[in-house]
Amino acid sequence: MNTEETSRYVRLRVELVLEIDDADAVTEAALRRVAEDPEMPESERTHAESTVREDTAEALAYLVDPFDLVGDVPGVELQQASWSSEPVAHDPDAPDWDLDDEFDGDGEGDAGDDGDDSRIG
Repeated sequence: MNTEETSRYVRLRVELVLEIDDADAVTEAALRRVAEDPEMPESERTHAESTVREDTAEALAYLVDPFDLVGDVPGVELQQASWSSEPVAHDPDAPDWDLDDEFDGDGEGDAGDDGDDSRIG
């Protein structure tokens, strides 16, 4: 692939920390989503329902769809997506949670060259 072809693809990394204040509501919503998925095989549905009931983080993963983030963005077509969720201990005052100091491994901050770091929080 030449530079013109590869520059058409962009990896967008998003990390969210969510506070779940009603685990039952998350679980029920995820169970509805699993039950209403017409493409999910019955054997997978049974496993998914069990997983959702046991783990709120997994329930949340059934409710989050990366396509929802970019589906209405003009000129963009989602090519591939993956996501996961896991419970984390969160202390907003801890230095580990200072998102402004994160680096993507190449020595530059995640905000890019223009320094525009659009984050909610």
